[in-house]
Amino acid sequence: MKFKKKDIFFETLENMADTVVQAADYFSEHVSNLQDVTLFTNEMKKYESKCDDYVHTIIMELNKTFITPIERDDIMELTTTLDDVLDGLEATASRFYMYQLTDPDEFIVQFAEILRQSAYEIQKAIHLLSQKKLLAIREYTIRLNDLENQGDEVLRMCIKHLFATVSDPIELIKRKEIYERLETTTDACEDVANMLESIIMRNS
Repeated sequence: MKFKKKDIFFETLENMADTVVQAADYFSEHVSNLQDVTLFTNEMKKYESKCDDYVHTIIMELNKTFITPIERDDIMELTTTLDDVLDGLEATASRFYMYQLTDPDEFIVQFAEILRQSAYEIQKAIHLLSQKKLLAIREYTIRLNDLENQGDEVLRMCIKHLFATVSDPIELIKRKEIYERLETTTDACEDVANMLESIIMRNS
């Protein structure tokens, strides 16, 4: 029995989503107990570079492919939003190294768990896209919106707590930037959901 070869665009998008999951898992697992911040940052950079390679693959394929499984702009936009999620995780990890922050607090751990859950929702949705089960994707886009709302709430709590308990202005600046970068990364996850919703509307 001959199996049909998977479309290069869907296959690469799946690979990107799988890499986002691997990166979010690693981030969540290690951020609560940062024993080696240099190793942590370097590992996150590897995931980010791997995702960049997939972006490059999609751009090259778009440049040489006449017929695509969904609109070219949709493929590119979805690729960009997926890449933004990993960029956000890696940029946050790099701040731990730059600021020599080795004691992440409960709020950072909460953000990490929200992002880990979001990554799995993205992965499920992208694999359904490859199978062209468009309407089934909605379950995961709704969940991603809920998780982004949780991220908003965590940001409100941690900024309030920060200004109430931290008097050192340098420490306050460091923590505030990391909190905001994490929240921005939850926004990037919601951007993936919004892009998937657009694809569903145009193709179902």
